[in-house]
Amino acid sequence: MARYNGPVCRLCRREGVKLYLKGERCYSTKCILDRHGYPPGEHGDARPRKASEYSAQLREKQKARRIYGVMERQFRKYYARAAKVKGVTGQYLLQLLERRLDNVVYRLGLAASRPEARTLVRHNHFTVNGKRVNIPSYQVREGDVVAVAERSKASIKFKALAEGLKQRATLPWLELDAENLRGRVLRMPLREEIDVPVQERMIIELYSR
Repeated sequence: MARYNGPVCRLCRREGVKLYLKGERCYSTKCILDRHGYPPGEHGDARPRKASEYSAQLREKQKARRIYGVMERQFRKYYARAAKVKGVTGQYLLQLLERRLDNVVYRLGLAASRPEARTLVRHNHFTVNGKRVNIPSYQVREGDVVAVAERSKASIKFKALAEGLKQRATLPWLELDAENLRGRVLRMPLREEIDVPVQERMIIELYSR
């Protein structure tokens, strides 16, 4: 199955929450969810139905997939990996998603959204520990340094970005060097530090059926 390339605002409307897929637009009055808070389609929510347990679990899984831009097969692999680790499976699943390189680039403020971060990573604009990495799903580790590639720093986009980053607050598990356009992974994120509107317990229940 190919990656979804349609209007991303439809995804927010379908899930009923902001997925922040369009960067600054999601924070403005132009956000379509603020103007059209019902599901997309001809009838919208004209015939609301009570969601079944399975439907609620499926929606949580779809929501997580769409937030992080992950396809179904890859998401199942993340779950399988999380299920093998001792501890809270749901928390480790979210940690795996947060450790994706494109997500770390977004969390550091080096991209306006996760989709933009994914594109920038694919176009060789970032390095990890000094080595160029163009795989969005690359798993960063504690101590890794994620930085804008030297040849990319001269671009208009990243020059303008450097000024805005100086006022940006980062998450406790990340350290940002705004002047040099780079950040360090201090540790793995705790659950309370992952601000995604997802109930991971329901996702685990879905895959445990």
